[in-house]
Amino acid sequence: MESTRALRADLFDPASLAALGRIEIIARWIVDGFMTGLHRSPRKGFSVEFAEYRPYLPGDDLRYIDWKIAARSDRWVVRQYEEETNLRASIVLDVSRSMDWSGAALRTAGASAGEAAARLTKLAYAERLAAALALLLLRQRDAVGLVRFDERIRTAVAPRARTGQWRRIVSSLEEPGAGRASSAGIALQQAARLINRRGMVVLISDLLMEMDEVESAMRGLRAVGHDVTVLHVMDPAERDLPSSGEAVFVDPESELTVPASVADVRVAYRNTVDEVIGEWRSMLGSLGIAYEVIGTDAPFGVPLRRAFAARQQLP
Repeated sequence: MESTRALRADLFDPASLAALGRIEIIARWIVDGFMTGLHRSPRKGFSVEFAEYRPYLPGDDLRYIDWKIAARSDRWVVRQYEEETNLRASIVLDVSRSMDWSGAALRTAGASAGEAAARLTKLAYAERLAAALALLLLRQRDAVGLVRFDERIRTAVAPRARTGQWRRIVSSLEEPGAGRASSAGIALQQAARLINRRGMVVLISDLLMEMDEVESAMRGLRAVGHDVTVLHVMDPAERDLPSSGEAVFVDPESELTVPASVADVRVAYRNTVDEVIGEWRSMLGSLGIAYEVIGTDAPFGVPLRRAFAARQQLP
């Protein structure tokens, strides 16, 4: 059991895993590991109960053809399963400047200071998470799109389930961004326009933005029936300051700087962070929106489980 878990990429340290290859390769490993875990656990697995037969259509996977019926009656039919929901989903990814930040190096067991692996920036973590989530949904035969934003829309890929969509999304993730501000409201409205019926929207962001703007856009999404999940990406250094030392705090989007003694502000800082997280959780929860804080040191399987659980709840 433990050896199997050790081989699952979705349970690896994110920084160590990301060092092994490109986004496309890492996402495939993550999803393969994640699906292995789901298949081993009936409570967390895919809903693959047989539902009904339907006529074979060109392009259907040949694995699902019932060859016994074909041989007996010369009629080609496909076994259809409950997992085939034809969901339409948009992943909304924040690529603003505040996302392109990492707080510290991670020291792996037995490694020297020079061998410490740099923790992924919030953006690098979020890009790999978005790629893995897109691939996971596509493998479920869902239509998936991508909206990337900073102070404006950088990418708007309409949801599709057809061949080539995966490459389209991966190529978009490699495009530049990192503008100063975060206009999540505009991006969420764009995501809604790309889904022409009830679907799923996943926002991946550090949420360093105005809550009122996000709340207004979220209300609009919920009003038309979209299921929404928010994955709040944070570097561990954003939640807990070191115990001592002098520091200059810099807002990467406004470039405001504030020098301070860490010892003087550490407790107040942590309380403020917890308060802000509580406000996001309360506001989003009141709208029926799933919300989870994700540290950039958390294995990719953690946020994937949250997003996939939201998908499974849809009718």
